Amino acid sequence: MARPGRLGVGIIGAGKVGAVLGAALRGAEHAVVGVSAVSEASRERAETLLPGVPILEIQEIVERSELVLLAVPDDALGELVAGLAKLGAWQPGQLVAHTSGRFGVGILKPVRAAGAIPLALHPAMTFTGMSLDLTRLMDCTFGVTADAAMLPIAQALVVEMGAEPVAIAEADRTLYHAALAHSSNHLVTLVAQSSQLLRDIGVDAPERMLGPLLRATLENALASGESALTGPVARGDVGTVAAHAEALKEYDGGAGGDLLAAYRAMARATARRAANRGLLKEGQLGDINNALDGPGAPDNGEDRPGNDAAGTQEGN
Repeated sequence: MARPGRLGVGIIGAGKVGAVLGAALRGAEHAVVGVSAVSEASRERAETLLPGVPILEIQEIVERSELVLLAVPDDALGELVAGLAKLGAWQPGQLVAHTSGRFGVGILKPVRAAGAIPLALHPAMTFTGMSLDLTRLMDCTFGVTADAAMLPIAQALVVEMGAEPVAIAEADRTLYHAALAHSSNHLVTLVAQSSQLLRDIGVDAPERMLGPLLRATLENALASGESALTGPVARGDVGTVAAHAEALKEYDGGAGGDLLAAYRAMARATARRAANRGLLKEGQLGDINNALDGPGAPDNGEDRPGNDAAGTQEGN
């Protein structure tokens, strides 16, 4: 016997996110009535995670569905929604949810105009597109945006998928998404750069060296925030910072890479935050920035904190 309130769900986009969330909603006993899949990879993903669900054209999925889940790239979302509106596809009372982190419900204005109900459900998780993601959802939060009266519906859908909903205001969606992208995407770049350096100096398994360090650092940072900050920048160890910058400059000169630029940017940001917390003594912030530039380096106009930020700590 079906549970009350079960919906006919259509999935537009059988990418890594859409197929997994479709499987999660199916696990909550909603009926997935159709899925769109264009590439061979998405078709295989749909067949694996949503066996028996028909692969249909987008307009047919919308016509069949009480809840439409739009799991498409950010840049494609607005055009897709507007295009379906021109075809008269959206139905009064229909739930239409997208999974974009960047957008709230404003981008679903054509949906609202047709009498359908717009929702934004963004999982704050990186996806593999495999069944193991369903387990990861249990430890995941969703950034949820909806009209006040409809927010409980959005929250209930997230809870049914096994995750935790967190309400994000419409005006804050871009900053919300920037925070997640900055932490997740740039972490991958950071690990790749560090692994490259270690591999090039002869470390055969960089992941074995970095893994325990990064896991412990992440756990400490999540538990203690900036109180977990350590290392040469936070200690004001100018000589070490200068040595790092010089070595990376030499390395990048040969490899034509991006390591020095990344190290400088993050070291300056770290120094600014350390100064604001009173961890650096007067003048150390400027000394670290000079060390990062290297001896005799011209002022290239980069946005970097000077001695003023350190000076604000004199009374602390």
